[in-house]
This record gives sequence, C-alpha cells and structure tokens, in this order.
Amino acid sequence: MRFGIFYEHQLPKPWNPGDEAKLFHDALEQVVLADRLGYDYAWEVEHHFLEEYSHSSAPEVFLAACAALTKTIRVGHGIRQVIPNYNHPARTAEGLATLDIISRGRLDFGIGEGATRLELGGFGIPAREKRALAIEAAEQIANMMVMDPYPGYEGKGFSFPCRNIVPKPMQSPHPPMWMACTNRDTIKVAASIGVGALAFSFLDPEEAKTWSEIYYGIIKSDQCVPIGHAVNANLAMVSNFSVHPDRETAIRRGQEGFEFFSYAVNALVAHDVYPGRSSLFADFQKSRAASDDEIVAASKAAARNANGIGTPDDIREHIKGFRDAGVDQVIFLQQAGRNKHDHICESLELFAAEVMPAFKAEVAEREAKKARELEPFLVAAMARKKWMKPLADHEIPVVPSSRPKAQINQAS
Repeated sequence: MRFGIFYEHQLPKPWNPGDEAKLFHDALEQVVLADRLGYDYAWEVEHHFLEEYSHSSAPEVFLAACAALTKTIRVGHGIRQVIPNYNHPARTAEGLATLDIISRGRLDFGIGEGATRLELGGFGIPAREKRALAIEAAEQIANMMVMDPYPGYEGKGFSFPCRNIVPKPMQSPHPPMWMACTNRDTIKVAASIGVGALAFSFLDPEEAKTWSEIYYGIIKSDQCVPIGHAVNANLAMVSNFSVHPDRETAIRRGQEGFEFFSYAVNALVAHDVYPGRSSLFADFQKSRAASDDEIVAASKAAARNANGIGTPDDIREHIKGFRDAGVDQVIFLQQAGRNKHDHICESLELFAAEVMPAFKAEVAEREAKKARELEPFLVAAMARKKWMKPLADHEIPVVPSSRPKAQINQAS
C-alpha cells in the first residue's frame, strides 16, 4: 500500500491579512515533513475561482516548490486542468517536462476537466463537451512529451502546428498518467484509456472493492485502449485523516473540516454563487447536522471509528479494508476546512510511526505480484493503442523565417 497527501488549499472565511500566505507555507512544511516520514505522494489539485473551497489555482508553482524542498516523495498533479481553454496542451507538456526534471523524475500527471459553472463558464468551456475535450488534450500532451518533433494536430478542441516540444521529461516515456474519478462511470473511463484512477469519493471498503473490480476488469479486457505511451494501472482513493491516541481528540480536530469539504463540493455545483461574496463556511455551519459532541458520543458506542478519523488502531483497520479491496494507494485529505497545521503534522507523524511501517513492508511483494499478473494484459492494451504517425525527416515542414527573403539576400 502506498500513501499520499492531498491539497485543495481550503481557506474558509473570515479571512485575515496573511492567511493565504500562511496556508501555502504551512502546506509546504507539511510536504517536507511527509517526505522525511516516508509518505509516497504529495498531490495538488487545480481549481479556479472557488473561493474558500480551493485556492489552488497554480499547482505547477506549488509542486515545483515541493520538488525543490524534498528528496523522495513523488509530486502529483491531482489534477491538471487539461482542456485548452484552461491550459494550452503545448504549455502543459512543457510545464510537465520541466517539473519532471526539477523533481528528478518524481512527477505524476493527473488529468481533469472541472465540474462547476464558475470554472467552466469562466473559461468558456461547454459543460457537455468537457470530457471529450479533456481526453483529446491529454492524449496530445502525452504525444508532445514523447515525439521529436510533434507532427501537429487538427482536432475539435484545438489545432497546433508541427513543433518540437522541449524540454522532454526525465521519466520514460513520460510521467505516469491518472484521471480524476468521482463515480463508477468515470472509473470505467479511466480504465478504458489506460490511466490510473484518482478516486475523489469517500467510499467504504465494500464500495471500494466494487470500484476496484470494475477498474481492473476493464484494464484486463479489450476495452482498454491507452491514450498515453504506457499504461498506468493503479487505483488511488481519498480518505479523511485525523489521527490521535485519543479518538475523541481526533474527531474534534478533524471532523468539522472534512464535513465542510463534502458540503462545499456539493454546494458549488448546486447553489448559485456571487463571485467575491462567498459564504460557504458560514452556510455550512448553519446546515451542519450534528455537533462534535454528538459525533463523539456516537463513536464511543462503536468498536472503532471507520472513516479515517480516530486512533492508530482505527486507522489501521480502515487501511486494511482498502488494501483488501484492491486499492493501491490511500490519499489522505488532511488539510480541510479549519484543520490546524500543528494537528496535521501530529497526525502525519503518528501514522508514520505506528501504522505505516507494516503496510510499507508489504509493498515490494504486492507490487511485484501485481506486475506479473498484469503484464500480458498491458502488452495487449498497448498493441491496441492508436499511435500518432511520426514524421520522416523529409516530411517535417519548413517554418519560414520571419524576415522577407529579399532582406535575407541583401544581408548575405
């Protein structure tokens, strides 16, 4: 089992001077700590205009800082908005390759499309076309990172001439590709295009097992036709995360933040929004169904807390459920709502000391067995890939000089 941490950069109101700066620098400290403790991934989302919910509008900057400050933890776009209106594919390919070099080959590339009218409308993206536009762009981004030169493309979402995209990434053929998934249908899409599934839904182990069976069933079938130059067969799931030797303390430190995260996701899709006048956290507090005291009382009646918030023993059983369901990585959403920096660091340290070692000890054997089992299916999938035809030297078009030929002749 691999373990990651995940950032939306949430900042509930009211805002005080310096709050945003503290939020980002605290997050950097947390990533450095996670690197030292042996966590495997630091994931950062990309959202735009979603005040309070996500101030992570430039993940490439944050991830570059993470890469420069760490040694072994992988840095992941979880996700990069790849539709051309958000980020032109050539610019995304350039940025990914540069970040892969800066991180010395520690980059993972998750693709996404956005879900809210705030984002899609802000960039003039038709909601009904976003999935097709994202997959089209992601396939060409992979081609741009690999091909020398990139032959050019005429498509629905964008067109681009023949150019050689530089630099090229350190990882061969390119950083592992993933896709954001929120339901069974998107799990099917991720598997069908041969990319890892970043499951941003909070599931119990039983439902996680169903998602795993769906995902790997398609990976092993003739429905898998990769868009990248390699298949990344992996399933990662997001989990709540607040760990303390005392369960009541873990709940009081973390429960409200994670409830706010879930509330905000739904509210941003379902409710009207006035830009610059967000009241997400205030609305959440008014709507909250149960207080911390009531949640604590309910947890005392249970054998354990089963949602990623609790004691090391609680979390150990929580992770076992995901492991047995066939999940490859658990990504902890430790920064949510008003969760405090010190509490986040304490949770990261306690989990690394008391829970992580046993699961990390299983990684090599588990992943080697999985690789052996999947190898023939991945070979078959790559044989189905629709490859972009490279250009022979005589086919590479000439890009004419910007100076008129008469001026060139005179200068010579």
